[in-house]
Amino acid sequence: MHRLGNMRLILRLEIQNTGSIFSYIATAIGATGGDILAVDLIQSRRDVVIRDITIGVENRAHGDRVIQAVTALPGVKLVNVSDRIFLAHLGGKIEVTPRVQVKTRDDLSVVYTPGVADVCRAIAEDPNKAFTLTIKRNTVAVVTDGTAVLGLGDIGPAAAMPVMEGKAMLFKQFADVDAFPICLDTKDPDEIVRIVKALAPTFGGINLEDISSPRCFEIERRLQEELDIPVFHDDQHGTAVVVLAGLMNAARVVGKELSDLKVVVCGIGAAGIAITKMLMLAGIKNIIGVDREGIIERGKKYPSNPMWQWYAENTNPENRHGGMAEAIEGADAFIGVSGPGALKIEHVKRMAKDPIVFAMANPTPEIDPEEAEPYVAVMATGRSDYPNQVNNLLCFPGLFRGALNCRARQINDAMKLAAARAIAAVVSDEELHAEYIIPSVFNKRVAEMVAQAVEAAAYESGVARRERQPQPTQTRGGDD
Repeated sequence: MHRLGNMRLILRLEIQNTGSIFSYIATAIGATGGDILAVDLIQSRRDVVIRDITIGVENRAHGDRVIQAVTALPGVKLVNVSDRIFLAHLGGKIEVTPRVQVKTRDDLSVVYTPGVADVCRAIAEDPNKAFTLTIKRNTVAVVTDGTAVLGLGDIGPAAAMPVMEGKAMLFKQFADVDAFPICLDTKDPDEIVRIVKALAPTFGGINLEDISSPRCFEIERRLQEELDIPVFHDDQHGTAVVVLAGLMNAARVVGKELSDLKVVVCGIGAAGIAITKMLMLAGIKNIIGVDREGIIERGKKYPSNPMWQWYAENTNPENRHGGMAEAIEGADAFIGVSGPGALKIEHVKRMAKDPIVFAMANPTPEIDPEEAEPYVAVMATGRSDYPNQVNNLLCFPGLFRGALNCRARQINDAMKLAAARAIAAVVSDEELHAEYIIPSVFNKRVAEMVAQAVEAAAYESGVARRERQPQPTQTRGGDD
């Protein structure tokens, strides 16, 4: 929900240079509910002045009404409209900056020819030296084909770039991991795998992003099998890690054992399947999946969807049939990664005592949090304007930081489980309550604790290549 002034438009206006016209502009803006926040003079000539007027509005539709009112005035010409969101994206949100300055001919000979040849020969003789002598040791590729972007769907690789740039920013700001967006103009899984494999020598890890299901499963599996660096589909596993962390703490709030929970997962796509596998890894045995077709039934054949076939063979131990009403009966927790309206108040009333509801559809949850509040013990959503936001940002920066620190070959189940436990542990016993089961994404301890836990799990599970260092985990991987 936008509040007045949350969205800011900047109107560049060419205004006839008369004494009273600006008062008419201000009146028109006020009459349409706009809030003038700033007025800047850009250029002044004898006949006209050009001003930038910053206006607070509720949303884009409200902004359009303000613009129409202003431009209808005689003597006013609209030159341009921008807002702080678009201004922040001008020229992109990331850039490459050198770590070594070149100011003299000697500097040039060190970073480029002829000095660089010695480094190239060293890497040719021992390819592992690329981890210490190039950006590979601290760089992740954020790879997409633009087929499942946020709530926007298949918008293509060019339109996906702002999201991938944002992801790269978050990697850097939250865990000092250098990341770069790679947006591929193909939907062919074979070609995506081939391209990513060809790019892999540059990177220490691959973060797959916003690739539609079920293609994402095959692409991730093949890249994990064929590359010796971590490959992680964040839409699946990042969500699953944070959900498990939240559920661990929610179970503590209601006084139930995690392994005893009966859980309904709504939306059996990439995220829903990854969440289910993560919950099973943590010891939860009674999980029922529900999608548009109803309950994923044990023993039923799903020839068109191999992942649903796996689901049918490994979940729903009570062999329930029907839809949400039948699945939710007596459930301790609801995990929603579907769409608005999937969960009704009458469903919540059929759950076990002290129900836990994670309604994570964005921007509109499966059930309205205000409506559900009287009936649930713990509520979480995917939104930032409600308590307990399930946000992948709690996971992926620290996860890759830990994996890069120890040069892990992969991100395995042990590392994901360690990440979930670390996120949950950020919330102390004294802080834990129904509206604080998941830490804030701005809590600096999250990425640090996740990185340490993931790195330790990588060593213990045998996937770390770097010799274990006696000192504490550094923010950035050190030299050998």
